[in-house]
Amino acid sequence: MRLGENSPEGKWVGSPRDFLIEQHTADTMTSAHWHDHIELNLLLEGSMTYLFNGKQEHVEAGRLVLFWAAIPHQTIFVTDESPLVCAYLPLADFLAMPIEAGARQAILQGAFIHEPNPLGDASGTRWVDEWNHGDQARRQLVTDEVALRVRRLILDHADVGFDRREAAALSGTGIRYTQVLTELISRRYPEPLTLTSIAKLARVHPTTANRAFRHVLGISVMEYLTRFRLARAMQRLAETDDAILEIAHDCGFGSAARFYDIFKKRTETTPRQFRLMTRSR
Repeated sequence: MRLGENSPEGKWVGSPRDFLIEQHTADTMTSAHWHDHIELNLLLEGSMTYLFNGKQEHVEAGRLVLFWAAIPHQTIFVTDESPLVCAYLPLADFLAMPIEAGARQAILQGAFIHEPNPLGDASGTRWVDEWNHGDQARRQLVTDEVALRVRRLILDHADVGFDRREAAALSGTGIRYTQVLTELISRRYPEPLTLTSIAKLARVHPTTANRAFRHVLGISVMEYLTRFRLARAMQRLAETDDAILEIAHDCGFGSAARFYDIFKKRTETTPRQFRLMTRSR
């Protein structure tokens, strides 16, 4: 199993705190997958089509692609023998970047960015080669260069310019609280959580937790929890034959009725219809 894929249980192969980069021949995916990184892709030859956040996104060779991989995504079309470079930036590193809040929030709420790579294909292959064969200093350079490329890509697509004062403020307690809270939710989302219980686990006041989340991500703690649970449920529906009631329970929705209600409101389809749709592709 290559880096960037999930295990049969739907878990990321590797730590969400790790930076990863690799190159492989792109292929279609039988189902969507997810992991808690910011993903940067560079297709070196051919073309491919992603299914991301309910939309088809067609990408030609030579374009950089950026999205939050915690949103289930799937490649549904790839030309033959198309090499693809994939870099995976930990969410904590992304949150600490000095970028405008609106742009960061757009990425975490489902934006899909792609543009021509101004550095050319050689930059991607060099990153992979130095990551695989370089010493620690070379690896650190790769990590830094990819992070800078992500930042530039976002800034190029932001509606508002870079605000140094805002970035400095966000690099402090708000970022740290958000990192702790997102990690807690990723581990404990199946449990019956409330804002109070999540904040208690994180050892922060509920108001502080929500303020940090809204400032950094643009949504409340409970809205993030709902989206995270829904993403995990969509993954299970697409990849397994598990009973819908079991998925609802395992993903923290408490009851099948609540799961159906939330799923229908958010996706405009039922869990069963969603499963059938993913199997018909």
